[in-house]
Amino acid sequence: MVVRPRILLIDSYDSFSYNLAALCKRAIPGCDVHIIKNDTLPTSVLVPLLKYFDAAIIGPGPGSPENPLDVGVVRDLWHIEESSLLPIFGVCLGLQSLAVEFGARIKRLKVVKHGQVSDVIHTGTDIFDGVGPIHAVRYHSLHVSLSGDEDLVPLAWADDAEENGQVVMALKHVRKPFWSVQYHPESVCTSGGGEAILRNFWRLAMKWSTSHKRTTALWISQLHSFVGPAWPQTPPKHEPRARSEKVVTSVTTRTVRLRENVDVPLICELLGVQDDHQDFVLLDSAGAAPGRFSIVGCLTHTSPKITYSIGESFVRIRQGEDVSFAELGSSDIWAWLSAFMRRRRARGGAPEVPFWGGLVGYLSYELGAHTLTPIPPRPGSRLRHPDANLVFVERSIVIDSQSKKAYVQSTQPGDEKWLQEVSLRLDSLAAPPSGFFPSISVALSTPQPQPMVTLPNRAEYISKIHAAKEWLFSGDSYELCVTAPTHIRAAKSPMAVAHGTSSSWELYKTLRTRNPAPHSAYLRLHSSTLLSSSPERFLSYSRPPESLCQLRPIKGTVRKVPGITRAVAEEMLAGSRKEVAENLMIVDLIRHDLHSVVGEDVHVRQFCKVEEYETVWQLVSVIEGKQSPHAKNQAQPDLGFDMLRASLPPGSMTGAPKKRSVEILRDLEGQERGIYSGVLGYADVGGGGDWAVIIRSCFKHDEQVTPSTEPSEQVQHPHNGRNEPGALNGASGASPSGTLFEEWTLGAGGAITALSDPIAEWEEMVTKVESVLRAFKDSGAC
Repeated sequence: MVVRPRILLIDSYDSFSYNLAALCKRAIPGCDVHIIKNDTLPTSVLVPLLKYFDAAIIGPGPGSPENPLDVGVVRDLWHIEESSLLPIFGVCLGLQSLAVEFGARIKRLKVVKHGQVSDVIHTGTDIFDGVGPIHAVRYHSLHVSLSGDEDLVPLAWADDAEENGQVVMALKHVRKPFWSVQYHPESVCTSGGGEAILRNFWRLAMKWSTSHKRTTALWISQLHSFVGPAWPQTPPKHEPRARSEKVVTSVTTRTVRLRENVDVPLICELLGVQDDHQDFVLLDSAGAAPGRFSIVGCLTHTSPKITYSIGESFVRIRQGEDVSFAELGSSDIWAWLSAFMRRRRARGGAPEVPFWGGLVGYLSYELGAHTLTPIPPRPGSRLRHPDANLVFVERSIVIDSQSKKAYVQSTQPGDEKWLQEVSLRLDSLAAPPSGFFPSISVALSTPQPQPMVTLPNRAEYISKIHAAKEWLFSGDSYELCVTAPTHIRAAKSPMAVAHGTSSSWELYKTLRTRNPAPHSAYLRLHSSTLLSSSPERFLSYSRPPESLCQLRPIKGTVRKVPGITRAVAEEMLAGSRKEVAENLMIVDLIRHDLHSVVGEDVHVRQFCKVEEYETVWQLVSVIEGKQSPHAKNQAQPDLGFDMLRASLPPGSMTGAPKKRSVEILRDLEGQERGIYSGVLGYADVGGGGDWAVIIRSCFKHDEQVTPSTEPSEQVQHPHNGRNEPGALNGASGASPSGTLFEEWTLGAGGAITALSDPIAEWEEMVTKVESVLRAFKDSGAC
């Protein structure tokens, strides 16, 4: 019988641990890696289990090696008795813990290194035997200081010159089989000191075990109850499937070539989007590259609408006037949604069309944060949006902006009459002539009040950035995405009043014109309305088999103005140490999230490339992962919800390590984000899906439409932070009697790193707010 090498990886709640596990699998062929948290088992239980492992890896993590809550059982592993001793390799916090336990001092770096690449000088011995030049990624704000009296031998250094001087990058114990590195060998941008270091560690570990006559105990299945199965897990952990789930629906499709000038808004208006009382969903490429397909849900009175709020033990399902409640039981919302879609899987649609039908809507930031670190919702008097707000779309129209084709689709059996009627209407649809709405000019000529805009308090926001940087300096995070809400009280659009139509729809049309984006959306799912011009795809996944996951994080944006050519944008973005470091951190975090679900097959297809969009240049990376072979033949739309569970909230909106960053941000921001920085998109009945980050967006609770005769809201001027009456530019306007006002919220913020300038971060946040606020002025909603 072939005995596979067995590695125990101890995770200190980091966001790179699965990357380290994947590195182990490459460096130690055929090994099994078991991953546990540093507080999963007490030392008294863990130590007797070490005899079943060939070696242990102590992974990185936030915090300090001097804080027992940050390192858990790790500090005890360095002091285990000789009879239980096994080879150990530490990374980052692992090195710091090893050093502190044997007498070294822990200090703060004068200049922290988060996502920075350094040349590593090494001895060429031990774990560096045969290793050439090393360019290593560093994520640390603490470092170890040696007096020379410790039982430790330094093996490598980084020369930070006047910044920090010489910083220890690797250590070994003089007698015990302990080695460690300060840098991150698992980072995508580490070269020379990654896989080769782990191979050398394994060689030294086996040599030590042989010389000390250490043998590994034969593995028994009962140990899974303590340390779990080896990663990646097989078979995948899905709910048992009932016989009824095997039913597969057929998708029926009609294709229509659209006439010239027939666009997405016109099709939506044909379908009744202007009726504010009805739900409506549109996922819109807005004609903005690299977007291509727009999805219009053709909802009926009985289209199943699913809502869920964290803390509840049930899911609401509304169909017309009927409301039912599905108990979650011992499951969670992700497993419930996965089972819901498995029972409705379909086949037979046009393969080139990404959406055949399925769930469309949004998932809040708090839904992801709660999965990561369960915290009950904040108490408050404001109306709260559902954390999951989705509708199951059985009839849809997908518009291909490249071919100018519309795909009319239905998953309902016997729906030929509807398909034919809609196809004929689209076939005869033509853009209205200019001047088609003669009353609009009259409505727009009526003086309208300026929107009442309340920006975040400038001084408070800047103080939060200073506080965030202190968390970065203390080693608790590498990057924190600090955000704040802006509140807008805007008069209903005169165009909407003139025609008795939807004010939010008129506002959305202006937004998509002024700020076209590939992941725009108009979602009216009462009681929430969301308008989005998001440029950032979060997660897409193709239909099985051979499902491919792709994430495209954006970190770094430059607006396209005269003089900002591609060459200039590349220098400002790809040539910026700060921008590249921010992007790198999120890339490494996303690789970890992908590895946790799909297994080993994860690759960075594009790193920090400047892409051109309609109004901006952006620094974009592309990370892809494929399902493990054991899952390829399973016909199920499960991959998406497994990935959403593992990867929300978006790392680009939190920072890293994600769990600690989310906890810090919750206290720092002092309020829920709600819909903002969650995701919007779809889960397709064929098993695919596409979700975008909710940024450059605004939303309202539909019960917040109020009459007013003299609004008295205060607005904060973006440049001085004082509360002043009026609009964003300081202007004010009286309200005509009886004017209806809508309360909108939009969030904005930025990734704070050690290199961030608080004043510049405030200005960047205001700029992001203004990109959406312009729509309120230009739509006549003010």
